[in-house]
Amino acid sequence: MSYNHFLRIERDEPAGPKHYVVHAADPRFSLELAPDREAPDQIGRGVIKRLCVPNSWAGNYGRYAKLIGAAQEFFQQSCAEPVAKAETRRFAR
Repeated sequence: MSYNHFLRIERDEPAGPKHYVVHAADPRFSLELAPDREAPDQIGRGVIKRLCVPNSWAGNYGRYAKLIGAAQEFFQQSCAEPVAKAETRRFAR
């Protein structure tokens, strides 16, 4: 599956980092994920903490389940790949 429409955001909070995956194309949605500490790599596909979807999502749940699964796979792959330091500080304050 193509992950062109997904974006991972990591925010440093006082309680620890928060991880978000955003689907930027229709249907737009966002997931807050926590790394799965029981997975062999300590990240896994992530544990869904919060899902924010538009009201128009009532209906085809099978289609959306596939997108949420793809978002979790994107999270796993994006955490496994090294990122250039300039890219990680791109939006830093």
